[in-house]
Amino acid sequence: MKKDIHPKEYRLVAFRDMSNGHTFITRSTVDTKETEEIDGVEYPLYKLEISNTSHPFYTGKTKLVDSAGRVDKFMNRYGKHMQNRKK
Repeated sequence: MKKDIHPKEYRLVAFRDMSNGHTFITRSTVDTKETEEIDGVEYPLYKLEISNTSHPFYTGKTKLVDSAGRVDKFMNRYGKHMQNRKK
């Protein structure tokens, strides 16, 4: 590795998901103004809007509102084209 190309402030940082309160610790260079004490150790705190613990894709809690079925949606969108082809 080349010397002096990596950030100097690479340290452990606590990231908190604000939607569910989940906090995890990882190494980062992100600038923070707040700190949090976890297990007696004080870490810089960075607040996230969403993480893998609250994202619908990762939690499996995706809410798909499908009031009309897929076939009905297809027919509403392309039904006129299908009828014109038959004539």
